[in-house]
Amino acid sequence: MKLLFESSKPGRGMDYLPEIKTGEARPSGKFARNKKLRLPEISEVDLSRHYTSLAKQTHGVNDGFYPLGSCTMKYNPRIDEVCASLKGFTELHPLQPQDTVQGAMEVLHRAEDLLCKITGMDAMTFEPAAGAHGEYTGLLLIRKYHQDKGDTKRVNIIVPDSAHGTNPASAAMAGFKIVNIASDEHGGVDLEALRNAVGEDTAGLMLTNPNTLGLFDPNILEITKIVHEAGGLCYYDGANLNAVMGRVRPGDMGFDCVHLNLHKTFATPHGGGGPGSGPVGCKDFLKKFLPKHEVEKCEGGYRFYDPEKSMGQVRSYYGNFLVVVKALTYILTLGKEGIREASGKAVLNANYMMNKLKGSYHVAYDQICMHEFVLSLEDLKKETGVSAMDIAKGSLDYGIHPPTMYFPLIVHEALMFEPTESESKEVIDEAVKIYLDLYKKAHEDPQYLHDAPHNCAIGRPDETKAAREPVLRYSFDE
Repeated sequence: MKLLFESSKPGRGMDYLPEIKTGEARPSGKFARNKKLRLPEISEVDLSRHYTSLAKQTHGVNDGFYPLGSCTMKYNPRIDEVCASLKGFTELHPLQPQDTVQGAMEVLHRAEDLLCKITGMDAMTFEPAAGAHGEYTGLLLIRKYHQDKGDTKRVNIIVPDSAHGTNPASAAMAGFKIVNIASDEHGGVDLEALRNAVGEDTAGLMLTNPNTLGLFDPNILEITKIVHEAGGLCYYDGANLNAVMGRVRPGDMGFDCVHLNLHKTFATPHGGGGPGSGPVGCKDFLKKFLPKHEVEKCEGGYRFYDPEKSMGQVRSYYGNFLVVVKALTYILTLGKEGIREASGKAVLNANYMMNKLKGSYHVAYDQICMHEFVLSLEDLKKETGVSAMDIAKGSLDYGIHPPTMYFPLIVHEALMFEPTESESKEVIDEAVKIYLDLYKKAHEDPQYLHDAPHNCAIGRPDETKAAREPVLRYSFDE
């Protein structure tokens, strides 16, 4: 498919504006361009067809099954988009006087209240723009807490080996050293390894529960107790909250702060580069360290205030506000019972799909899972030469998005599935049939899967080169 620049023809365009008769105001000096801005010259019909063709090559939850593990790529109700499109929200300016944006401030205040109820926290900031940004902000809370106490020797953050890759990266960015601990034979935190890891230098623990294997750790209360007794704080990665929302709360598990991915769990489409939202909630004793611009109710409405020992701003203004509007709409639409039902169906769908596949594929941890599960194709690769990558590529020919590949790293030849609560039994049954067909084809015609996909616009690009040597700009012939 050609780029717009490659389809460009000099003089072609779609300019409907009349000629300027009042003269032009142009910048001068160093602000003026020394050559004409190079933009593609193309007709409206060709432009429309270009983007329509691109859309047809893009797969999303509106196109078909999208079981990408640890990402909750679920269908989101259109009412959330409608509410976020209301002019009263979209036409605001962040520098407007507070008395002119009381409705928007109420959205932030109500969303904070409801999300604190769901997570068991006491306060929340909406400044962080995405999940990893929320991780970083939560770790700054932990750092500020220890600094405020004068406890500067606490420099270590404990991270399990099944953690999301952003966890150690965020901890390092916040100035901590990372201590990695292994999982036990059941896929949970190894308690003995944790006891050996904690000490006077422990600042905190980063953990998601259920973890990236899709398993709820039965020792969670003991885990947080061990860290607290050592003087550290417990941070909850909320990426997998979709499995437990409305049923158990991180705050009740012993966690001191948490980040949420509103763009995973609470109705904003995930992917495409944004916008996201990674709000951070915390217990009351950490509230004074939150970023600026907290919202509180006051006489006559709402107002912004800066916490007593605020870390300052972590983002411009108040975060991605319209994402919060979608989240609040989602929560109010589902209600208390609906939120609980959503997490229950997510767990039901994952267990149903796992049990349908495990007669052929090997389940990495064969036990009741939560919202996602992990298959290991290590044995299949030894038997047939067909890898997890081959099966994933093969699924593209059936019109479904592949699951997550080669993650978590502690499972060899891993495929991670998250069918989500929004998929019907019929859709999951069809997906199971496809993966069983792929399993059969791996034994009968492995070369076919080595060459897959066969029916997509792009086959097997050099993914290593694409990652290390990306072409990010168009090169003009001078």
